[in-house]
Amino acid sequence: MCELSDVPFLKMNGLGNQIIVADLRGTNARIAPEAANAINARPETRFDQIMAIHDPRTPGTINYVDIINSDGSRAQACGNGMRCVVQALTAELGRQRFTFETIAGILFGEEAEDGQITVDMGTPKFAWYEIPLNEEFADTRYVELQIGPIDAPVLHSPSVVSMGNPHATFWVKDDVWSFALDRFGPLLENHPLFPERANISIAQVARPNHIVLRTWERGAGLTQACGTAACAALVNGARTRRTARKATVTVPGGDLIVEWLDNDHVILTGPAEFEWRGDLNPTTGAWTRSEAA
Repeated sequence: MCELSDVPFLKMNGLGNQIIVADLRGTNARIAPEAANAINARPETRFDQIMAIHDPRTPGTINYVDIINSDGSRAQACGNGMRCVVQALTAELGRQRFTFETIAGILFGEEAEDGQITVDMGTPKFAWYEIPLNEEFADTRYVELQIGPIDAPVLHSPSVVSMGNPHATFWVKDDVWSFALDRFGPLLENHPLFPERANISIAQVARPNHIVLRTWERGAGLTQACGTAACAALVNGARTRRTARKATVTVPGGDLIVEWLDNDHVILTGPAEFEWRGDLNPTTGAWTRSEAA
């Protein structure tokens, strides 16, 4: 029997993006950074993001969702994690449409009859101070940033945007797997240009309606999927005339569908998967697996 200080959680994934959905409704608790680190240290509960579900703060929303990276830092948005939240609440409540609040603002989610989950990720922000950057750029479709020799950079001139969190998309013609993102990612994430750090992606346009993408996530490292990075790549592709406004984005974990609507909202569609359930202590990170898992 779990202690009163423990809360239920679900171990889930969105195309391999490892997610923990923690139920903190009815409590005043928050997931402490130390708890996140302890949870992530165990191989069974290693995660990219924790989606902590809280009681609503704003009328018209069902829940406030706090997003915690595996290093204990907070994230503004997580598309794959929001799909997991939608799937969990659909199974619990028997409804399919939800309105949530996050640090990034109000988000909408819906599970279709075929199990695919769509999340309205809001509108992109392009101004340098909104992303934010530490240096003024009149045009953020290309910014001055590179890795490698000045006369022969390995990566250069990314498109930058905020999808609730900062993203830099580096465009390449070669296979995205031919780049050492595990080596470049930490350097670029923490580059002085990004005062709040940034998610770093390498994108190849296979066709106008197909992008191949790898991402180093801010606060999480290399992941199998990053929903906001997929949204950022599609938006950056469309505004640099590389892609259409709707495309399949292939990430290491599978395919996402992203569409940039005429009303400026970005829609993300893909699957989510339940793995098992348990109870955890939001202060210490100690956890137990449920017998009903």
